[in-house]
Amino acid sequence: MYLEKEHPASERRACQVAGQHRSTQRYQPKDRDDESVLIQDIHRLVGRHPRFGCRRITRLLQDEGWRVNYKRVHRIWKQEGFKVPRKARKKRYIGLAANACDKRKAVGVNDVWTLDFIHDRLVDGRQFKCLAILDEFTRENLALPLGRSITGDDVLTELSRLISLRGLPNFIRSDNGPEFVSIHVRNWLDHLGVGTLFIEPGAPWQNGYVESFNSRFRDEFLNVELFHTIKEARMLAQKWRMAYNQTRPHSALNYMTPARFAASRGAADFASLRSAPSTPPRQEDEIGYRAA
Repeated sequence: MYLEKEHPASERRACQVAGQHRSTQRYQPKDRDDESVLIQDIHRLVGRHPRFGCRRITRLLQDEGWRVNYKRVHRIWKQEGFKVPRKARKKRYIGLAANACDKRKAVGVNDVWTLDFIHDRLVDGRQFKCLAILDEFTRENLALPLGRSITGDDVLTELSRLISLRGLPNFIRSDNGPEFVSIHVRNWLDHLGVGTLFIEPGAPWQNGYVESFNSRFRDEFLNVELFHTIKEARMLAQKWRMAYNQTRPHSALNYMTPARFAASRGAADFASLRSAPSTPPRQEDEIGYRAA
């Protein structure tokens, strides 16, 4: 009896402290008679129109005769956990099995260049990437730029530098990486008359020459060196590249070095090389490998 008399006063004091009206403590929500039917209709419409949001579902309910406003539908929408899924973008891959290295083989110097990325980390855990560019016929490592980030524009810059030194290749083989399939890169190569050999997605064996090089590069260099800075990694990578081309015997070349093999074929094959073009169009005034 004492507690019953004390309860109103305790409630009054608590509401005064909290700054709330006493009616808020006594309110009991009442379920509407049509609530369950409305929830079923919302489920039905969401199942029929999974890309429709709460406002469109409200309008459809009203068209079906429901006298319901957006706030009520939105409350049920949240209560039932409805959510419009994000738009799924179709991945439009390019590439054919006919572009594989065993189907379209290089027949001479500068016939096919192949490109790929390989990743590693510095001592402090920061990631960097290398762009490997090879001549498939001579097995030469034409370039091995390294940086924190290498974009499609950076790929164009490196290709332009190599083309100015060696002339135009007939084809460039690569996977479907965004740096290789970008419109900017493809338009530039098409303008130069350089063909593209894109391998099928998820089929790295179709670009076997550069994959073999990546394996040697990781086994003989990345796995045996510690890199404290990007500058150090870049310097050591270029030193290894020179040794790979000049002094490392290659089993596929009858244990000749790539440089020696290229020199033995240079007189015949380089005579037909196309002239080098001007530098590629750039979207920025200056493009470099991100070393930050």
